[in-house]
Amino acid sequence: MERRVAREFRHKVNLLIDNEAEKDYLYDVLRMYHQSMNLPVLVGDLKLVINEPSRLPLFDAIRPLIPLKHQVEYDQLTPKRSRKLKEVRLDRLHPEGLGISVRGGVEFSCGLFISQLVKGGQADNVGLQVGDEIVRINGYSISSCTHEEVINLIRTKKIVSIKVRHVGMIPVKSSADEPLKWQYVDQFVSESGEGKGSVAGLASSGGRDNKEKKVFISLIGTKGMGCSISSGPTQKPGIFISNVKPGSLSAEVGLEVGDQIVEVNGVDFSNVDHKEAVRVLKSSRTLTISVVAGAGKELFMTEEERQREARLREQERQELMHQKRLALETNKIIKEQQEKERLRKLEISQKAAEEEERYRREIEQITAEEEKFKKEWEEDWRPKEPPKSLRTVTAEVHSAPRSKHKIDLEGVAHDQLETDDMDEAITKQDKQGFQKYLEDFDPYSMFTPEQIVGKDVRLLRIKKEGSLDLAVEGGIDSPIGKIVVSAIYEGGAADKHGGIVKGDEILAVNGKILIDSKLAEAQATLAKAWNMGGDWIDLVIAASPPKEYDDEVTFF
Repeated sequence: MERRVAREFRHKVNLLIDNEAEKDYLYDVLRMYHQSMNLPVLVGDLKLVINEPSRLPLFDAIRPLIPLKHQVEYDQLTPKRSRKLKEVRLDRLHPEGLGISVRGGVEFSCGLFISQLVKGGQADNVGLQVGDEIVRINGYSISSCTHEEVINLIRTKKIVSIKVRHVGMIPVKSSADEPLKWQYVDQFVSESGEGKGSVAGLASSGGRDNKEKKVFISLIGTKGMGCSISSGPTQKPGIFISNVKPGSLSAEVGLEVGDQIVEVNGVDFSNVDHKEAVRVLKSSRTLTISVVAGAGKELFMTEEERQREARLREQERQELMHQKRLALETNKIIKEQQEKERLRKLEISQKAAEEEERYRREIEQITAEEEKFKKEWEEDWRPKEPPKSLRTVTAEVHSAPRSKHKIDLEGVAHDQLETDDMDEAITKQDKQGFQKYLEDFDPYSMFTPEQIVGKDVRLLRIKKEGSLDLAVEGGIDSPIGKIVVSAIYEGGAADKHGGIVKGDEILAVNGKILIDSKLAEAQATLAKAWNMGGDWIDLVIAASPPKEYDDEVTFF
């Protein structure tokens, strides 16, 4: 199971991140987390590399690698996003306007995102959020619209229909020359105070933000809530829970010392005194209470607890500053690695272009040489008059191939086919009305002695009628080491000619030598020669020797 999760995670990383340095950084961050188990620091570090919307799915891919006890906190610290579309309607003529600011457009190579909301305005009231991407306005897709075109589209109707999906990031681009960057909507201002995200600060604050929550309490059949309330000091006014009895109803619903009560049954507690707060809490047996968790926790700490909290804050601040320095150094290293990667890819592309140009020139030169050789061959070797007689030409003087033989006890071959028998066979071919092999062909004019030593070399001309229907196999890179006829199909031009059989080696086609050719090159040469102009195709072959059979064996 763990191996499968890790394998799926690595696949997702390879799919979404191209830069090898960023991949290494991501794996190092996860290894450091499993050593320290510091989840806020992990999320802060992850945001350095998950720095654009297309990489956000990595948060989901990393979640199975987080221990179960940390997964809830991980979900709270990581950005919330949704694939679902949400549609809202806004009144363009509302006195306070739409209540939103947007940024982006096709001219910035990104979509249109909500970058600011007016608190309590129209957009805020219908549930729009900073970091929402607007995908449709009044039913029209805006994926290819400029910023100005979107604004004009909003102005076309009184009631504006907007469809959004929450991404949790907004595009940042200060000038036209600056590359597009992305910023998480909840990032703090950095140490310079000018809008750059402090990832370390964000990671720390994620667990300390005062969060509002709502609880429901029914006092029917109970003795009371089991908690005490107090008014805050002048510098921190409000109604706070000062004590919670263990096992009480308040403890069961999650109320804690230091929680600030902001509303009870619809009554705002921001400006009520202690007496009025007690009256409202006792006025009903069912209570709906809204509190801000931990908002006044420091009001009820002992001196020892305050000192311990101060020490923890200082340690955390020092740790966060250290992590921030590491993040800045890591960013610098990543940028250097990216620049090296860019230069490496540029060098590779330049070398590839040079190699391609060199290959093109070589191909042109080879083609020109082949055309020249073909022209010279046709001028030198094409017959000027019909052949007078038929004969077989061999590359060197050697005994004719044997057709049958006898074997004695020592395995010595007997009975060789005589030369007169060969001449008689050729004479029979003459009587059939066609000529299989061309005379006056000197194989040494085309080949070196080493290339044709021991071979029965013949030149034949096949008339182009229908299909050649000849198959070959082998090639210089095969175990056979040469181009050999593997099949002659019945009724084809090769079969009708009769001068070439299965097992013959093809040495040349229309003057192009195939001795050192691969199979694909030989097939292409044959096809091209057959399909180009002219009524004939010239093949130079090395006839295969006839098979020998042990048909006469004497036993003693």
